[in-house]
Amino acid sequence: MSKYVNPIEQLIHSTVRILCVDNNGNQSSGTGYIFFFCENEGQSIPCIVTNKHVVENGIKGIFHLTLKSDDGEPLIGKHEQITLDNLPQYCINHPDSDIDLVAIPIGPILNSAEAAGKNYYYVPLSKEILADDELLSTLSSMEQIVMIGYPNGIWDAEHNLPIIRTGITATHPKLPLNGKSEFLIDAACFPGSSGSPVFLANIGSFVDANGGFVAGTRIALLGTLYAGPQHTATGEVITVKVPTDTKTLSVGKIPNNLGFVIQASELVKLEAEVDKHTKPKPVISRNAPCPCNSGLRYKKCCGKVT
Repeated sequence: MSKYVNPIEQLIHSTVRILCVDNNGNQSSGTGYIFFFCENEGQSIPCIVTNKHVVENGIKGIFHLTLKSDDGEPLIGKHEQITLDNLPQYCINHPDSDIDLVAIPIGPILNSAEAAGKNYYYVPLSKEILADDELLSTLSSMEQIVMIGYPNGIWDAEHNLPIIRTGITATHPKLPLNGKSEFLIDAACFPGSSGSPVFLANIGSFVDANGGFVAGTRIALLGTLYAGPQHTATGEVITVKVPTDTKTLSVGKIPNNLGFVIQASELVKLEAEVDKHTKPKPVISRNAPCPCNSGLRYKKCCGKVT
């Protein structure tokens, strides 16, 4: 009899903490998750998916991967730092500028490690775990969710493990909120959580579309966290009276326990962009018609040497 493994124990190995460094040496952190795009006959394009704004202005990206034992288990506590210099060259943005998603291919990193006799342990997500229309149609507006990431950059640095947050959907995950490809969750969403995968998480039992109690487990990727509404002004300094004296206070941003999540279906559009950017470019004869359809020969158009 095989040993039951709680799916959350696997999903915590799908995320990475992303540390970005800008030109001035300033650091910021966010969350990413490993996703296999373009799966076909055992082949795929492994990428880290995160938000565009997580890597924006970063010239260097740093994350950690856990090493894998000979029997295929994670070597908890043994992990290596991976550094991507010139980070922007690795980033493949979602084709819609309003969708805050980016993919960072890591296949060459994994292949180089394997060639050096090392293997990393991670649990990749793929299209199989995406919440499709059939599943979404059976859900209610309020469903249990789990969000895995690194709020405020907090993580178990010794064991390379993330922080698990729970909550509920605050709007129906199938309905585009205000016409946008997103929905709301009721969960504490802090800086550093951006890019966190948000899962439907029914473990052991759930209520079906007809209100019936079902024994079983449902895990599906609903989307990617990218923002959270906040109130009060940034850095506004006010004077307030307290019971004993008057003090000057600096008022910062306060999360109101809601988060905006990009619907998982947007990963399909990002996949097309990943496929386009990672395909080997065909060699074009200089006398062939230019692929831009200008009507000129390649050597007189896009292939012109200046």
